[in-house]
Amino acid sequence: MTIGDILAQQTRERPDAPALIDARAGGRRRLTFAELELEVAGAAEWLSGYGLGKGSAVLVFVPMSVDLYVALLAMFRLGVVALFLDPSAGRTHIEHCCALWQPDALLAIPKAHLLRLRSPALRAIPRKIVVGGWVPGAVRWLRRCSSLAPASTPSEVAERDPALVTFTSGSTGRPKAAVRTHGFLLAQHRALAPSISLEPGEVDLATLPIFTLANLASGVTTVIPDVDLRKPGAIDASKLFAQIGEFRVTRITASPALFERLRAHARATGCVAPSLRKLHTGGAPVYPRLLDAMAEFAPKASRVAVYGSTEAEPIAHADAAEFTSEDIAGRQGGRGLLAGEPVAEISVRILRDQWGRPRGKMNAVELAGETLTAGEVGEIVVSGDHVLPGYLGGVGDAESKFSVDGVVWHRTGDAGRLDAPGRLWLLGRCAAKVEDARGVLYPFAVECVAMTFPAVRRAALVAAGGKRLLLVELAVESSGLVDELRAALLWAHVDEVRTIKRLPLDKRHNAKIDYPALRRELGLE
Repeated sequence: MTIGDILAQQTRERPDAPALIDARAGGRRRLTFAELELEVAGAAEWLSGYGLGKGSAVLVFVPMSVDLYVALLAMFRLGVVALFLDPSAGRTHIEHCCALWQPDALLAIPKAHLLRLRSPALRAIPRKIVVGGWVPGAVRWLRRCSSLAPASTPSEVAERDPALVTFTSGSTGRPKAAVRTHGFLLAQHRALAPSISLEPGEVDLATLPIFTLANLASGVTTVIPDVDLRKPGAIDASKLFAQIGEFRVTRITASPALFERLRAHARATGCVAPSLRKLHTGGAPVYPRLLDAMAEFAPKASRVAVYGSTEAEPIAHADAAEFTSEDIAGRQGGRGLLAGEPVAEISVRILRDQWGRPRGKMNAVELAGETLTAGEVGEIVVSGDHVLPGYLGGVGDAESKFSVDGVVWHRTGDAGRLDAPGRLWLLGRCAAKVEDARGVLYPFAVECVAMTFPAVRRAALVAAGGKRLLLVELAVESSGLVDELRAALLWAHVDEVRTIKRLPLDKRHNAKIDYPALRRELGLE
């Protein structure tokens, strides 16, 4: 059983239901599940005729589009491995990634093909395919595949076979290859679908590629919006609202930064989206005030924060409707951010914090001895079928994996606690922990309190020279804010509260504080 098998089942059950709607660049390309199956079959035949088959690898530089998913599903059908990396990371990163897993073909839009001018590794790829245009030295990806005969005998693809590979940078800056097998993708779908409440017939506005695969396997229609998804914090909210209305979108899973844009536009214009029924957000800290504010433009929608990581998605989820006054008081007292109940498909433990030191192998008795009780703060570790068991060649496994009686556990690198009902609370990165004569402090717990103040847009606590400095980026001017923050954070022993014009953010989600960049700006590194 693979994602492809589940998609085939959806095609049999709802052949005429829309599967993909591509609204980009003024286009209105639509495929039903039956039409998608024909295009995937034809694309698989085309790729096979181009010399690609089971075990081949294709490096993909194609944005979210119908072409991307037709190509990806065709690769899954053939047993071809799809490789994904961030081209903006630079030439050195590209060279290292291509050395880790050598591509047999490059599938890219014309602009991405220009990278061949600077990258020897890309030039060395023997087969080059261009999507949506023409470039020298590349064959054209067919726009529509349904005129080709479907592949008569798809490759026998086993659950243990690799399906896609993504590359991330470890603590050394060298890329790590995260290999997802067909079985892993299936397990991830089985965990993700109930976690974000996917139901056949819904219409989802796609902002993250992984969720489109889950949509297709669940009978959900995916709308690919005509906005620039590379920078969710600068997205054209008016355009997005128009498309939500036009396609009667019922659900969105997106970065907090995108929802912040929708909220700001709604407050400025009074715009609402009555068709929305489910909103899920994650990939960065999701503060309760955002979940509350999302009701302003989606009054009929449930609002859920999803906690996970590249190696384990999802881990836990928290519904805005379930927060209690006791939870609010706990956050104000330094308990952290409530991530909610762990999903049924995952095991979560809080271990004594040994981040930075390998754990190696354990048995069940040793694991029990390292496991903390409810309320105690430590290192969050997880295991399950949708938890990545390791990296290619074992690179990075020593720092982020350990085994218990042969079962692999992943070290998230996050600190947290489980409360008495078994819900997970987050306290930020283990490596960010501050220890001095005043005790242990997790900066994220301080930031959670600061983010309850309406005048604060963002907050970051850094420690240097024995001092604890809280930096806040203002949403609006507030003359008494510094004193109010000091009063609310007496328990944290903050030495200084300072306003700052702008806090640097991560490039991917536009929602996480870029702490290394911040420390450089402050002259602390």
